[in-house]
Amino acid sequence: MEKERLKEVQGWILDMDGVLYRDTQPITGAKELLEFLQEHRIPFLLLTNNSTLTPEQYESKLAGMGIRVPASRILTSSLATAAYLKERLPAGAQLYVIGEDGLRQALRQAGFRIMASRDGCTAVVVGLDRSLTFAQLKEAALAIRAGAAFIATNADRTLPTPEGEIPGNGAILAALEVATGISPVVVGKPEPRILLWAVQQLGLPAQAVACVGDRLETDVVGGRRAGLLTVLLLCGVTTAEHLASASAAPDFVFPDPQALLIAIASARSGS
Repeated sequence: MEKERLKEVQGWILDMDGVLYRDTQPITGAKELLEFLQEHRIPFLLLTNNSTLTPEQYESKLAGMGIRVPASRILTSSLATAAYLKERLPAGAQLYVIGEDGLRQALRQAGFRIMASRDGCTAVVVGLDRSLTFAQLKEAALAIRAGAAFIATNADRTLPTPEGEIPGNGAILAALEVATGISPVVVGKPEPRILLWAVQQLGLPAQAVACVGDRLETDVVGGRRAGLLTVLLLCGVTTAEHLASASAAPDFVFPDPQALLIAIASARSGS
């Protein structure tokens, strides 16, 4: 039964941090899994909630680990947020942005104007910013209180680093929510809109796509909400102990990309 379900998967959406690598170290089987998908012309996209880097920067980061994936196959919450706003705001709309290069470049390329202050801003867009200042929080809070739309790339509470889990974008959003009493519209996982957007890029029906991640609360929950098959790898944030007490169960669980690759290859060969 397991092989039959995997055999029916026509396309893959894979998270990156905690699935393909940890910091700058590749995870066992990540390179081989992506090579297998490419060699067999199986459609796939890499999709991350992290808004700090551009697809080109991610391509370079992966290449540094020996993993070759073109920027065209890499989607970020920044790109998804820009696409979301482009459908809802007029061209050239003014934005107040908290975020790093990945978010700012995506918004500029979508035709938006990024302002240095809140004056005249239609929306406040918030992504992870590791140089965040109180002055930025103040401008964002005042803009939101004055009626600007409040949009977030993602709401991940933490960001894994070699030092441990540090505050993620969710921590920044929490400060603004407390200061304004307003909750943001979140684009990234576990909201289904980013995954359905990725499915659209693949050109496949949702039921034919599998979502692979290392976080129950984002990857698995988001995948289920979007109607995708969900695959959890136990090489990132979620451990076997977390899984045992979780309410949201994935369709498949594997220890790492290598085990997933073996399962996919076996399903395709029918052995």
